[in-house]
Amino acid sequence: MKTCAVTAVDKKRRKAAQRDLLKKQIKARWQIYLLLLLPLAYILIFAYIPMGGLVMAFKDYDMTKGIWGSDFVGLANFQKFFSSYKFTQVLKNTLTVSVYSLLITFPVPIIFALILNSFPGKRFNKVVQTTTYIPYFISTVVMVGLVMQVLNYRTGIYGALYSLFTGKVAPDILGKASSFKHVYVWSSVWQTTGYSAIIYIAALANVDPSLHEAAKIDGASRFQRVRYVDWPSIMPTATIMLILAAGNIMNVGFEKVLLLQNDLNIASSEVISTYVYKVGLARGIGDFSLSTAIGMFNSVINFVLLVSVNWLSKRLSGNGIF
Repeated sequence: MKTCAVTAVDKKRRKAAQRDLLKKQIKARWQIYLLLLLPLAYILIFAYIPMGGLVMAFKDYDMTKGIWGSDFVGLANFQKFFSSYKFTQVLKNTLTVSVYSLLITFPVPIIFALILNSFPGKRFNKVVQTTTYIPYFISTVVMVGLVMQVLNYRTGIYGALYSLFTGKVAPDILGKASSFKHVYVWSSVWQTTGYSAIIYIAALANVDPSLHEAAKIDGASRFQRVRYVDWPSIMPTATIMLILAAGNIMNVGFEKVLLLQNDLNIASSEVISTYVYKVGLARGIGDFSLSTAIGMFNSVINFVLLVSVNWLSKRLSGNGIF
């Protein structure tokens, strides 16, 4: 009994000491904690408070009754989506574009960073790095406009070159459903590779030069040094980025897809995010409950993928985000 009482007293003392230490740290660095209030408020207002609206997924939402006053229908909205003819199409398109994008846009920045780091000229590296990450700052609307201008089958560069060499009118790439995913993914490669490579270039900058010097003395080639020195050094960073990318795999870029979408490629370009927008707002249907249910389904899948990939990564490499 005495031992239990002493243990309880010790726990209370430790907790009190931890609270006192936290108060001292906050007082000593109150400016930093003050700066945290703005992003914290942003997250609370735009990320956590809107979660209350997820209850609409389980209700037959009526604007006159409000969210909480609307009739509860359970899983009826999810059943409606799963039984819809659109379910298979939008899920297939979302997974196709997302997985294709992940397989291409994830390794390309890593390869680019490794190649750029191999060049001896620092000035050349800086010029290339600056040139390649500039497209990231172009807005989605402008970028899609550039893609449409370049790939226009009559007036674009693609159409002009095709007609010049063949004497025929070029096929309409933007109007072919089978070409949509390629246009989406490879335009993303052009826009994001330079910016995405920054984190890997920063990781490579921290590699101990003595490791490369020792490898040179041992007769290692440039490729061998990349494989056995550079690659292991960025492996933990690449693992974290892969987990985050896999957890976001169902969130295909809404704005870009919607802007590239047309009546001819809709069979391949209708993804979950655009379908949610059309069901909830664009088509005059105004089925907020169904659109909320579809969005919630999408978020749950992302969460499951994030947890699964993180667990697999920790089992295989020992690296994870939690």
